[in-house]
Amino acid sequence: MSAKIGEKAPNFGVSEWVQGAPTNFDQEKDHIVLLEVFQVNCPGCFMNAIPEAIKIYNKYKDEGVRVLGLATAFEDFDKNTLDNLKMLAETGEVIGETKDALSSYGQLEEGNKLSFKIPFPLAMDNLTKTSGEISQEKIMEFIYPQIPEFDSQPDEYKNQIIERVKGYMKSKEYSAETFEKFALQGTPSMIIVDRKGILRDVSFGQLGHVDAMIQKLLKED
Repeated sequence: MSAKIGEKAPNFGVSEWVQGAPTNFDQEKDHIVLLEVFQVNCPGCFMNAIPEAIKIYNKYKDEGVRVLGLATAFEDFDKNTLDNLKMLAETGEVIGETKDALSSYGQLEEGNKLSFKIPFPLAMDNLTKTSGEISQEKIMEFIYPQIPEFDSQPDEYKNQIIERVKGYMKSKEYSAETFEKFALQGTPSMIIVDRKGILRDVSFGQLGHVDAMIQKLLKED
């Protein structure tokens, strides 16, 4: 089941919880849930998105807002791993491009460790080793959420997009359940579900609208 804004949110995929008690959208009735989806090897996630999620957590944790973190992987599968997520949760140590970027901005403590602690639950997305078979149906499921008017485009353009997506899918070692179910475009991404379990927002990058959206949802019955 793929996710659609305005409809009941499907549960996100989890292979393992590394911090906090296990939960999911269907277990968070009467809570607004903000799911921050990131990759361990993603500088922008740690410079902007996760600090913003921590601010939301601190501001609204006593008002029925739950913030959760989900590490996923759609590239750099050797770095975006469960082991590196566990190391992050247990020691605050970061790796790869995240380490290089934060270090160059003087934002790391000794031992390549974050200067802040992530206070909310953290889990790893459910990754499945991909098989060689890429069906036309899978390709179209990937394209439509990102190009809704795809069918009305010229044939040459459509063929180019199909070939590009096919190449991308062939290059992927793993398929990430949450990343695909919510048709995410990259990381960081934020998924917001209201108190009734309805999917209200899926956004890529940090758009600065999150606080206002949480306030709006808190006012709803």
